[in-house]
Amino acid sequence: MRSAQPRAVSLPDRRRHPHPDRPPLMELGKLDRSVYLACYLNDELLRRRVNTQLNRQEARHTLAHKIFHGQKGELRQRYKEGQEDQLRALGLMTNVCILWNTVYTARALEQIRAEDKKIATADIARLSPLGFEWLNFLGRYNFSLPEAVREGNFRPLRTPGQQ
Repeated sequence: MRSAQPRAVSLPDRRRHPHPDRPPLMELGKLDRSVYLACYLNDELLRRRVNTQLNRQEARHTLAHKIFHGQKGELRQRYKEGQEDQLRALGLMTNVCILWNTVYTARALEQIRAEDKKIATADIARLSPLGFEWLNFLGRYNFSLPEAVREGNFRPLRTPGQQ
């Protein structure tokens, strides 16, 4: 009587015995990528749209990096849950900055229109809520709200040349 030798449970080796559908699906994926690449190289409008999207994503990463700079861009928590909390907080603060910029950009556009000034549609299309030059990321924060804001009104808009 032979005794069974203990061995680890193993999955089938996929390199020696691949699933029969795998090679055709891999070739189909290569073909799909080749068709997309040919379209990309041939279509200037598609290249511009892809470049615009890449620029937007890069701008969002720049904003997030600027917010995250307070911790020198490092995750300080040791455990996965703590790191996830830090990343969620970073995402929340990034979205808060984008919302702030969106609301106040819309208000600025409304004020410009109320003054009967013309705004080119192409200029509006180029506006982005990802700017941060006017946001204070360092220093002291004062969370006491002015009376007008406590009553549900917006902060007043600044005009060019005004301090």
